[in-house]
Amino acid sequence: CLSVGVWVSVLGHYPQGRIRRVSPFLRKVKTATGATAVQIVEKRHGVRTIVEHLGSAHDEAELAALLRIGHDKLHAAQPALDLPTEGGVRPGVAVIESKRSQLLIDVVRGSWERLGFDVVDDQAFFQLVLARLVEPTSKLDSIRVIGELGLIPAHRNTFTNALRRCADKGYRERIAGACFQHAWSEHGGDLSLLMYDVTTLYFETDTEDDLRKVGFSKERRVDPQIVVGLLVDRTGFPLEIACFDGGKAETKTIIPVIKAFQDRHGVADMVIVADAGMLSADNLKAIDEAGLRFIVGSRMTKAPHDLAKHFHWHGNAFRDGQIIDTITMRRTAPDPDRLKTSAEPVWDPAEHPTAWRTVWAYSHKRAVRDRHTLAAQRRRAQAVVDGDKPAKKVRFVKTTGEQASLDEASLKRAETLVGLKGYVTNITAAIMPAAEVIASYHDLWHVEQSFRMSKSDLAARPIYHHRKDSIEAHLTIVFTALAIARDLQARSGWSLKRIVRGLRPLQHITIQLAGQQLQAEPAIPTDITEMLTRLGH
Repeated sequence: CLSVGVWVSVLGHYPQGRIRRVSPFLRKVKTATGATAVQIVEKRHGVRTIVEHLGSAHDEAELAALLRIGHDKLHAAQPALDLPTEGGVRPGVAVIESKRSQLLIDVVRGSWERLGFDVVDDQAFFQLVLARLVEPTSKLDSIRVIGELGLIPAHRNTFTNALRRCADKGYRERIAGACFQHAWSEHGGDLSLLMYDVTTLYFETDTEDDLRKVGFSKERRVDPQIVVGLLVDRTGFPLEIACFDGGKAETKTIIPVIKAFQDRHGVADMVIVADAGMLSADNLKAIDEAGLRFIVGSRMTKAPHDLAKHFHWHGNAFRDGQIIDTITMRRTAPDPDRLKTSAEPVWDPAEHPTAWRTVWAYSHKRAVRDRHTLAAQRRRAQAVVDGDKPAKKVRFVKTTGEQASLDEASLKRAETLVGLKGYVTNITAAIMPAAEVIASYHDLWHVEQSFRMSKSDLAARPIYHHRKDSIEAHLTIVFTALAIARDLQARSGWSLKRIVRGLRPLQHITIQLAGQQLQAEPAIPTDITEMLTRLGH
């Protein structure tokens, strides 16, 4: 569609329908600096006169914008003449050929290469990881996600084969090795403090097998599940991941994961930090015999025995921030003679072969929270005793025959322990002071954060695969995506969700105009520019 005032076809006077310009038109001129000037020019009696200089373009995107401005100026308020279209497109109209979220792709690929994940030379695997980061979805729907980002997605059969290659070509081992090398260099060769925790991932199926089994679930789900163990460094960067059948006890997972990590990287000196769920006599013994050190949360049932000296000599009074460095028995009962002196014993592996070192700390803030929890538990227990709620396993309810009553002794004992938190370790006070033991344990939230990221941002569950190799491949993709997410967040200061939400709409566009292919870049907001600078882009 061309404006009558711009083009006039005088077919009767010009053979083959030649077109004569009778009004202003656009002209592109190269300047001395190498830029392209765009002008509106009028030709009268064979002489060209510049009507308006629109500006100079230094790239194709700027040129396309100036041409668009000039086109609009020339055609403003002029009637249109219908002319035949070419390929369904009107002459002079700019056509968008493709769009690509290039910035987002470059940021993810930059982290991929920075972490050394290019040891896996498999574009289909990279696309599966990219889709998991941008919009977690099924393997088949990942084709849509990759296409919307502007890449040519691999065929679904190629994605399926990539899952098989994960196991056949040892992708998990390669990625874990790259993660270790990255963490090693980031921490200056110090990977002595590692965090471990477990979670469960469920399946949308009712069928159990050797791996997918119904087991203990903190969310009280009855779907088949697997147990996943994750080992991370002190910042939450993933180093090792492993899965176990859904019925396996959490305490049975830590030793295999640690041994796999040691065997893979030849690491001998480590401190393993885990929560109280990992606290079992066999686990601690095995870690100690392997020459490793540990810090694990202590169970509150141990507090009355561990703190017997304090209660005997000082009562149940504590001050905010008070720390008691003492010992806890491994299996045997405490020596009753320990109460004869008020000084707490200083743990030494040679002098106390049947005990571990334990550190107890009191927090006023924790005490307030504990009292609130105990009050709620007391109300629930009283409701069961009074018959207002159906009888079920509730704390502080004791049953004699068919008679339920409030367990006042247990409740009173719990009230004396509010605000306390214990930490068991085999590290002597000479090597690690009590305050450092506590601080190291509190870094455990990083692994919990990584699990939350894998479940929410990366949508690791539910799992729709049913073959063991495919399930392991799914975990490898999640593990790889988690490492990239942690890297991007650590360097940018932005969450993964914010990075994706900010970069995905910024698209590089390829335009076809007047037989020329032009590239248009997005305008980048200031905050995103700053974030990209922190990422080195």
